[in-house]
Amino acid sequence: MFLNTVLVVLTDLVAQILGNNLFRRHFHLLLSAVLMFGPALSLWVSQYSVFAKRSHFLYRMFLRSGWGWTCIFVGSFVFLLSFSIRRSLSLSVRHLSRLVVAGGLWLGFCKLLDLLENTTGSCYEPLVTSPEPAGGQPLLVLREGESKADCLRAGMLWRGYEVSEDVFLLCLCCLLLAEETSVFGPYLSLGGASDAPLRILFLFCVLLLGLWMFLLLCLLAYFPQFPTQLLGGALGCLSWRGLYHGWYRLGPSWFCPGRPGLGLFNIKSSGIGAENGEARDDQSR
Repeated sequence: MFLNTVLVVLTDLVAQILGNNLFRRHFHLLLSAVLMFGPALSLWVSQYSVFAKRSHFLYRMFLRSGWGWTCIFVGSFVFLLSFSIRRSLSLSVRHLSRLVVAGGLWLGFCKLLDLLENTTGSCYEPLVTSPEPAGGQPLLVLREGESKADCLRAGMLWRGYEVSEDVFLLCLCCLLLAEETSVFGPYLSLGGASDAPLRILFLFCVLLLGLWMFLLLCLLAYFPQFPTQLLGGALGCLSWRGLYHGWYRLGPSWFCPGRPGLGLFNIKSSGIGAENGEARDDQSR
């Protein structure tokens, strides 16, 4: 009983914060500030920290499969919430299709970014036997006709125009998590039933959002790469803007899954949060 009370109080508090209009409208600004000023943390962090190693457990376990973790927890939460409200499999699948669209967009951009780096880059071989200059960097010899995969496989260096795919993925996942979990607050405020599994899934999504923010700060602080990380973050924000504040606002149809929460709640308007007021304004005109 005590643990259930703690669970209810904690989820109600967090859901109220994530569902607040102020948070939803300005979370992308917070993320932009992290991208802009996060690299400044490299002046204070220790390069001997465990987070300064790419082989750290968090990087290997979560960062390399970040989209998979996001799909597992967000997909489970979206499906359980939508199915428990409407008991409609087709409606639940429609809401889950937002993850499919975002995943396809992420994969498409990753392919384009790899193509960009391959076409604009060149392979360089370090001369180990040559005397090192004062800067400590070995001399590099251009190797023409090498692909990126062959170059890296041979232990050489590849230099080209790069956009950080890790930062792109983390920013997209953070914004997606914030959007998909924001419906839980309005749902609870309307008196919706919420069992322990649904609340636990919601908390897992919130913890995952916190983990992605932490890993983003670690990348910016311990592995600063300007402007590639800034470009990756900008691409993630633009992808979120185009989906959740562009395409998904067209309404549910065969080519559009609609916004989070659309068609789930028994209220006059068809949106949630700030969109409720917009829908009521449209109806009154």
